[in-house]
Amino acid sequence: METSKPEPGVGPGTALVLIDLMPRIVALPLAPHTGEEVAARCGRLAEAFRAGGRPVVAVRVERPDVAEQPPGSGFAEGIARPGDIEIVKRTVGAFHGTGLHERLRGLGVDRLVLAGLVTTMGVESTARAASDHGYEVEFVEDAMSAFAADEHEFAVRRIFPRFGEVHTAASYLKAFAAE
Repeated sequence: METSKPEPGVGPGTALVLIDLMPRIVALPLAPHTGEEVAARCGRLAEAFRAGGRPVVAVRVERPDVAEQPPGSGFAEGIARPGDIEIVKRTVGAFHGTGLHERLRGLGVDRLVLAGLVTTMGVESTARAASDHGYEVEFVEDAMSAFAADEHEFAVRRIFPRFGEVHTAASYLKAFAAE
């Protein structure tokens, strides 16, 4: 018997979390999608979430204990907008020491849609912590990429389904259009 895949979550209590979409990371050699492709899809997702009145969280990393961050350490163009939640992390995942959990709970968020860079680093680490905090977790498989295509595919097909649902950017855009 064939079962249908659940629809992506776009209802109240859902937030989009965009991980490490910074020029210096977007420019890295990534697969199966380029950093530019991922950033463009994430930008479209963010616009849809904002238009739907859902929170957008933009997360970037800073190196700890350095006087100045490397060039390209801000957000890539089109990622963070006024009104978004901006998080600066100093670890791989977005929760440790950032206050992200408290801010999301204060907004009544219980479902996170994760996208960004790198699939097997910042995205996966954030997903594991989100699950530990009790969030429902969803992943946008074509709005993230890794250092190698096989790493990305393994995470998307084998690891992420253990934490939540995996969807495409187009499925979220379609869900918002249907609201």
